[in-house]
Amino acid sequence: MNMMKHMHIVLFIVFLYTSNPSFSYANDICVAETNINTPSGYECKPQDKLTVDDFVFSGFVPGEIKKPFNVKLTVVSAEKLRGLNGLGLSAARVDIGINGTVAMHVHPDESELLMMVQGKVTAGFVTTEKAYVKDIKVGDVFVFPKGQLHFLINSGTEIAIAFVAYSSSTPTFQFLDDLLFGKNHLNTSIIAQTTFLDVAQIEKLKGRFGGSGSG
Repeated sequence: MNMMKHMHIVLFIVFLYTSNPSFSYANDICVAETNINTPSGYECKPQDKLTVDDFVFSGFVPGEIKKPFNVKLTVVSAEKLRGLNGLGLSAARVDIGINGTVAMHVHPDESELLMMVQGKVTAGFVTTEKAYVKDIKVGDVFVFPKGQLHFLINSGTEIAIAFVAYSSSTPTFQFLDDLLFGKNHLNTSIIAQTTFLDVAQIEKLKGRFGGSGSG
């Protein structure tokens, strides 16, 4: 099955996903004025100023590689496709290299629907009660409920590609490794006390993810 056929399947699934009555709160058309962001979201572009380009995104191709995970991520949110604003919908493309991974992360306010179009991945999420993990392949769809810690690992022999739909036009991402080791929010001693990791290992991880050594 070629990529165009994959895209048609994805668009059909996304339509079903967002046509549920639970999404009836969404605005019909509120194209985002991305330079005017208020506490309640983007302001709406005047109707008489709308053009077809407000509803089109070009560039749903592999993004820049994210090191050290060997993964490429292209997110299409209201910031890039302004016509998505208020519709409770956004999309992403994930390209995972051989032995690559999408590290443990959460979307605090969104559920995620992942559709495999190439390769094979091991996907899963973790709740307070149980871990739900499965190898998924082309034609499989996996849902990650809102706020659950989840991951993807390329468990095949080729680049794995998946398309994603989020239940928000402005999805948020919180990566565990980046929060702990890529930011300078917590010093090493606090991370060691709260995770029981060795100080030397924490400083090594901070060096790899861009955080300060002992900060």
